[in-house]
Amino acid sequence: MTVDAVTPDTGVAVRATGLTLRYGRTTALDGVSLTFGTGVTGLLGPNGAGKTTLLRIVATAISPDAGQLTVLGHDPRTGPGRLAVRRRLGYLPQDPGFHTGFTVFEFVDYVAILKELDRRRERHAEVRRVVAAVGLDGQRRTRIRALSGGMRQRVALAAALVGDPALLILDEPTVGLDPEQRMRFRELFAELGDGRTVLLSTHQTEDVMSLCREVVVIDHGAVRFTGSPADLAALADGRVWTSAGREPDALASWRTGTGLYRHVGDPPPGAELLAPTIEDGYLTLVDLAGAQGGNR
Repeated sequence: MTVDAVTPDTGVAVRATGLTLRYGRTTALDGVSLTFGTGVTGLLGPNGAGKTTLLRIVATAISPDAGQLTVLGHDPRTGPGRLAVRRRLGYLPQDPGFHTGFTVFEFVDYVAILKELDRRRERHAEVRRVVAAVGLDGQRRTRIRALSGGMRQRVALAAALVGDPALLILDEPTVGLDPEQRMRFRELFAELGDGRTVLLSTHQTEDVMSLCREVVVIDHGAVRFTGSPADLAALADGRVWTSAGREPDALASWRTGTGLYRHVGDPPPGAELLAPTIEDGYLTLVDLAGAQGGNR
């Protein structure tokens, strides 16, 4: 099936302007403005930075206190707009809920019914397709209560994929997966990003480097960076070095498998510099934001 993931007039699937949301005295989002088009975009940020809040707003699970939002050409603040978005949305939340007495097939079929796939034969074919896509074809008749955490995560992803959504929102989708499973999911996410919009929140910087066309860093409810993974890594140019001992004044310092230490921060004169990674750039960016007092 070919999905129309962007509005034809702008090429933008999601447009957020000035999104603000507060929980009591805590500001979860503070004037966030972003646009997302086709391909995979990664969201990085510390715990509590506002990533999940942003994804829940885009997924129409909650509404902002202020700001404008257009998703797939619709305004999710209206009833008809929310319904139109949800019909073309796949959402894997950070903590997916399950009816653990259901089998894998029954649970995904239940989600397919909620997504208005009314014709039984076509619906069951779609359920089999997405269950196979996440590598659970052999567990279709297994009850969810008997599955491992990683397998449950795959069930949740299968449910998100039902109906070939134009917009796919994945909040920490590789939590609980072993390295081989993460690699297989990367292959799947890369394929899913072809012709649709995928928003991927993760703490796995290697996933971002491998998959994402663009990366957004959110901290203290504000956007600190938007650009390519290579651009994020470049923020640490000249700030990564190696030595035989620990550097107490470094932003981060750890001993590698070679026995030498890798440092991120302000190198001493004559230091042996290393090529920065996306993780180095992220650490540098968050440190600079912290040095500014988390100003929004």
